[in-house]
Amino acid sequence: MMKIGSIVVAILAVLLGLNSMFVVSEGHSALLLQFGRIVRTDYQPGLHFKLPVMQQVMHFDKRILSLDAPPERYFTSEKKSVNVDFYVKWRVADNAAYYRATGGDQLQAAQRLTPIVKDALRFEFNARTLPDLISGGRKDITERVRAQTDASARKNLGIAVVDVRIKRIDLPNEVSESVYKRMRAERLQLANELRFTGQESAETIQADADRQGQVLRADAQRDAAKVKGEGDAEAAAIYAQAYTQDPEFFTFYRSLAAYRTSFEDGKGVLIMKPDDEFLRYFEQPAQKR
Repeated sequence: MMKIGSIVVAILAVLLGLNSMFVVSEGHSALLLQFGRIVRTDYQPGLHFKLPVMQQVMHFDKRILSLDAPPERYFTSEKKSVNVDFYVKWRVADNAAYYRATGGDQLQAAQRLTPIVKDALRFEFNARTLPDLISGGRKDITERVRAQTDASARKNLGIAVVDVRIKRIDLPNEVSESVYKRMRAERLQLANELRFTGQESAETIQADADRQGQVLRADAQRDAAKVKGEGDAEAAAIYAQAYTQDPEFFTFYRSLAAYRTSFEDGKGVLIMKPDDEFLRYFEQPAQKR
């Protein structure tokens, strides 16, 4: 009996010894409770001791945690609705306040942090127009929202909001369709204006090209007529000079040219009197003399 009792006492002593020690791992912190009352909150990573049975330890993750909320619909200052998808980075800043507000439950902490962030986002979106949001107002919004939610979350939840980011801003389907139709109408109007301007320019260029072509043709015809006239005049002068030098030979040459023209195809037929003047060079040379 004594042996069994000693074993039981030893086991109890070991269990009490183990229950009096706890380890805080890296990236975590711990809070010590005694009958539900907070005794100590500043435990750092390492081995620590407590009163067995009477005291309990709550462990908290001190690393940066993420809150990825579902998209929320907000209204801009022009009463246009947008769907906003965002996420939040947060961590435990005050163990005691965090435990009192959430009981150390991360899910409950995220559920209580979400409406704080959404209210801050709603205020910022209600104060801005849709063009402001599209043209680059996100950074300013997230900085203001982070500052507002950090102050509120530290005070009420013992949480520090490290960052707030807007992943995307989408228009609702009905608004997107309306915007698409308006953009399509604007693009069509611009395309029609460009086509009209192009046609007008093409007609102007064509008219100018036609005018230049007519001018070039008229100049060419004028130059050709001038050259032809000069050639005819020079030919006439040559003929006149040749005629004055030997009228009989010139007459003979002209007759040969006339014969060549009349009989060049070999099929021509001339009916005339034998003593016709046109045939005088076909006579015998003795008769001609």
